[in-house]
Amino acid sequence: MEKIREAVAYYNSLLEQTPSRMEELRDVLTEKIKERKMIFGGRPLSPYLRPHFVSVEQWDYIKSVCRVIWRCIEKIGIAIKEDVKLQDEIGLSAAERELVAIDPGFSGISINSRLDSFLTEDSYQFVELNAENPAGISYCEVMAKIFLDLPVMKEFSERFAVYPLYARKHMLATLLKAYSEWSNSRNGKPKIAIVDLRGLPTQCEFEQFQEFFRSEGYEAEIIHPDELEYSGGRLRRGDFEIDIVYRRLLVNEFLENIDTARPLLEAYRERAVCVVNSFRSKFVHKKMLFGLLTDEKNSTLFSQDELAAISKHIPWTRRMRECKTLYEGKEIDLVEFARQNREMLVLKPNDEYGGKGVFVGWELDQSQWDEAIQTALNGDYLLQKRVGTAREVFPYFSETGEISFLEQLVDLDPLLFYGEVQGAFTRLSSTSLCNVTSGGGMVPTFVIDRK
Repeated sequence: MEKIREAVAYYNSLLEQTPSRMEELRDVLTEKIKERKMIFGGRPLSPYLRPHFVSVEQWDYIKSVCRVIWRCIEKIGIAIKEDVKLQDEIGLSAAERELVAIDPGFSGISINSRLDSFLTEDSYQFVELNAENPAGISYCEVMAKIFLDLPVMKEFSERFAVYPLYARKHMLATLLKAYSEWSNSRNGKPKIAIVDLRGLPTQCEFEQFQEFFRSEGYEAEIIHPDELEYSGGRLRRGDFEIDIVYRRLLVNEFLENIDTARPLLEAYRERAVCVVNSFRSKFVHKKMLFGLLTDEKNSTLFSQDELAAISKHIPWTRRMRECKTLYEGKEIDLVEFARQNREMLVLKPNDEYGGKGVFVGWELDQSQWDEAIQTALNGDYLLQKRVGTAREVFPYFSETGEISFLEQLVDLDPLLFYGEVQGAFTRLSSTSLCNVTSGGGMVPTFVIDRK
C-alpha cells in the first residue's frame, strides 16, 4: 500500500501545481464525459479528477484469488444444476427452473461476470457476484481512455508505469467463443443484438458497445424485446437477422415481460440464436450463492485450498429464517443472533440490484433493525457478515462545478471472462451502498508500478 499512497500523493501534487489546474481538468472532463457518453441515467458517471490505482503486486493477488473463488463458484453452480434441494436453497422460482433447464448450446454457467469486492491493507473480500450481465465493461474502458489523454496523467506516467484495463475486446472475444461452440464454428461474421428494455440508465453503455462492435467489423444493433420476431428458424428485427444476443436483459425482467419477449424465448429454446450470458447464469446470480459457499453442509464439494479461500474471502452468509445454524463452528439461533449482532450484519434481498431493499445493521437503531429482520423473515432475504471496507479521498466536482476532496467508499470490481480476470473498474460512494444506481459513481482502475 505504500506504493499506492506515494502514487496518490504525487498525482494530487500535480493537480495542485497551479491554482487553476483542477478547474481546467474539471472542464475538460465535463466535456469529454458528454462527448463519450459517460452518462448514467442522465448524470455524469465519473465526476472525479483521478482514477483508482492498484499496484502490480495487488493486481496479481486479485487475479489469483479470483481464479480460486471462480473454481468454487463453478463447482457450486454445477451442483445446483443437478440438485433440486440446492435449487430450493438458492431460491429458484418455478419459472426460473424452466428457463435454466434449457440447454444454451455452449458450456459455462456464467462466461462473463463481475465480482464486487473490497481490498484493504488487511483483507480482500467479496460481497456479491453479478453473474447475469454485468454493467460497466464499456464505461470503464472509455473513461480510462479519457484519463490517459489528460496532461496530468501524461506527467504522472513519467514517474509511474500505468497499465489500463481494457475489457471490451474480452467481451467481444467471449461472445465469439460462445458462438463458435454454439454453431460448430459456422463461417462468416455473426450479427450481434444488444438486447434490453427501453429507457434504461445504461442506454449510453449500449451505444458505446454498438460503436465498438461495429469498429471491429461486426454488425450490431440495440434492440428491445418487443421489436424481436422469430420465424423461419431466425430471430430478427425487420431485415436484421440475429446470430448473437448480448443479453443485458435480466431474467426477472425477461419473465415479467414474457409475452413481448416470447420470440427470444422460442429462438433460445430451439437453439436458433446464441444468447450470452445464457439464462443458466441464474444458477449463480442469486445472492444466496454466498450462503451455499459458506455453508458447512457443502464443504465436500471443495478442496482444502478452496475451503481456505472461501473462509478468507467470502463473508459468512445465511438465508434469513427461523433456524439453527453454525457460526464460527458453534450452533446459533439465527434470528436471535441477528437481533444481538446488528453492528456486524447486513440484510439483503436474494435477487435485487442497485442497493434496493438492503438494510445495513450498523446504520440502524435497534428498533429499526428489528423491523428489518421482520421484513426479511417475510420475504426472500439473506443475512451476511460485515466485511472490511476500503476508503480513499478523491477530488470530486459537483453538478454546480464546485471541487472538493471527499472520502469515498472504494468498491473494486474485477471483470471475469470464462473465469479469468481480464479487467476491473472501481465504484465510489459516500454511503455504505457502493453502487451507481443508488447515486454512486465510478472511475477507471489503473495498475501502476514505479519506473
